[in-house]
Amino acid sequence: MKTASDLLAFARLITALDPWLDRIVIIGGWAHRLYRLHPRAQMLDYAPLTTLDTDIAVPAVLPVRERDIRDRLRAAGFVEEFFGDDQPPATHYRLGAEEGSFYVEFLAPLVGGEYDGRNKRTVTAQVGGVTVQRLRHISLLLDDPWEVDLDLAGVADGRRTVRIAHPARFLAQKVLIHAKRSRSNRAKDILYMHDTLEVFGLRLAELRAEWEATIAPQLHRRDSAKVRKASGTLFGEVTDDIRVAVTMAAGRSLTPESVREACQFGFEQVFT
Repeated sequence: MKTASDLLAFARLITALDPWLDRIVIIGGWAHRLYRLHPRAQMLDYAPLTTLDTDIAVPAVLPVRERDIRDRLRAAGFVEEFFGDDQPPATHYRLGAEEGSFYVEFLAPLVGGEYDGRNKRTVTAQVGGVTVQRLRHISLLLDDPWEVDLDLAGVADGRRTVRIAHPARFLAQKVLIHAKRSRSNRAKDILYMHDTLEVFGLRLAELRAEWEATIAPQLHRRDSAKVRKASGTLFGEVTDDIRVAVTMAAGRSLTPESVREACQFGFEQVFT
């Protein structure tokens, strides 16, 4: 983990979201970081890649429990930042007003097209009082999440159990969104995939069994085939994305070829 303040900000977020922890799933960079706390994880000798933002996957409907999510976030010190021309506008919920500070985004599944019958974009919505961005393949991450226990000492009494994206689903979703990501995000995702495979390197056979039993049957045949072929299409040769990923892992003894080889092997073990 990065710094005490970084963890403190995340703890404040989890405390604010407490009434919905049984419904929401932590995905993205913070899921990648929290994998280290799972009982199936193995110890690694390097720190996880850090990120300022937390991505939270939410279902299409969330109950309002006493106060909505927006009210609880505001009470915890989060402020809204609006982006784009969609209605409602895409929103970051930032802790404090300083540029570059910790923030959270809420993501929900996009079902159907990006436009409705009146040619209005439907890629944002209000869920539980907050604005969510609707994206493809988020439903994949909402299903069968794993759980980790967090010690929130100094922020709240006791511990909290949070739900994180199932690692095989996390890897598969990264493949499915890869082509639409920016270059820097593609590189970051490759490092996430590499490190996730290392964290669960002793559990790849278990992940493969779960892929075959529950995950692959859920996907469209086209998407399942894309994931199965990723060991070759994404990791068959060293690419510029892999080279950039290595630069993001400063201080670690990685090379583009070692990252390619490890990812190719891991994907072969889990998905082919």
